[in-house]
Amino acid sequence: MDKVALITGITGQDGSYLTELLLQKGYSVHGIVRRSSVFTTERIDHLYRDRHEDDVRLHLHYGDLLDAISLRRTIGEVKPTEVYNLAAQSHVRTSFDQPVYTAEVIALGTLHLLEAIRDYRDTQQRDVRFYQASSSEMFGRVKETPQSETTPFYPRSPYACAKVHAHWQTINHREAYDLFATTGILFNHESPRRGETFVTRKITRAAARIKLGLQSELYLGNLDAKRDWGFTGDYVQAMWLMLQQDEPDDYVIATGQCHTVREFLIEAFNHLGLEIERYVRFDPRYLRPTEVDLLQGDARKARERLGWTPTVTMPQLCRMMVDADLKLAEQERALVNAGHCIPQPCESIESQFGPSIIGAPPVREPIPVGP
Repeated sequence: MDKVALITGITGQDGSYLTELLLQKGYSVHGIVRRSSVFTTERIDHLYRDRHEDDVRLHLHYGDLLDAISLRRTIGEVKPTEVYNLAAQSHVRTSFDQPVYTAEVIALGTLHLLEAIRDYRDTQQRDVRFYQASSSEMFGRVKETPQSETTPFYPRSPYACAKVHAHWQTINHREAYDLFATTGILFNHESPRRGETFVTRKITRAAARIKLGLQSELYLGNLDAKRDWGFTGDYVQAMWLMLQQDEPDDYVIATGQCHTVREFLIEAFNHLGLEIERYVRFDPRYLRPTEVDLLQGDARKARERLGWTPTVTMPQLCRMMVDADLKLAEQERALVNAGHCIPQPCESIESQFGPSIIGAPPVREPIPVGP
């Protein structure tokens, strides 16, 4: 049977890397995108081919995880052999400002998708393998380190709470309805395609723009949070491997190495020869109401059963992202020198929104970078 994949969240960081991987493996790939007045497909534009050409294997469909009817219709039309649920309101800090919407998209949206797959399988007698993107944020206030598949969850944000619901809903559908439903508990994974409001990309983009004189300061919150950072290109390999197994299961995907936000910041600025004390400022508006201090994954099960291992270290990942953002900043500076008006960085635009960051003037307290 031809392999046909359906991806929710195809326009996101993970979706773009997964799409590349599946196309290389000969899949037909279908993605669900929300209707918008502006295009949001820039991460997969390089993969797009005009539908009038021969052998087109990437197709996009309008839909939404909150629209159960559109999900059922799309699955019936696409007839997927594999479904990857990557869609979410994925920004943890924003989930505190939009907790209901976050829960609806992640928790209820996942249930809509699971039910659509179950209905399709039962009526059409076609097996579908399902991947649920779970998150290390589910561990929250950890009581053991590193965290494995058996570590208890203690979610510390609306995002994490919603992910816990979706995670257990997936397991329940596997056990109650005999669906091939697997979960990947992925620790932080980054790339040059990471959204600009996530802390790693915010750091690397700012470092590149500061280097070229396009930006004067960078505002950050908690630099002491510790995370297990890996490369997204490695992690989508694990997603695919999970759906190639004989039996569905749950897997932690992580590098096993832990670093602070401060270490990532130092790596990025040192790579460009910048002094952190000169440019980086602390702003409490970027702090979470309830913080997650430490996440470090134990991926032994994935290594033993999937044969998966990470290939990119945090310093390599950081430098990769800085180099990519430096090229973007060079293009931006060329446009400025030519007299063109360029959009403001996402940080400046984002600071106009959200009750958590409205009303206070910029905080210009220097960030200490020592231990």
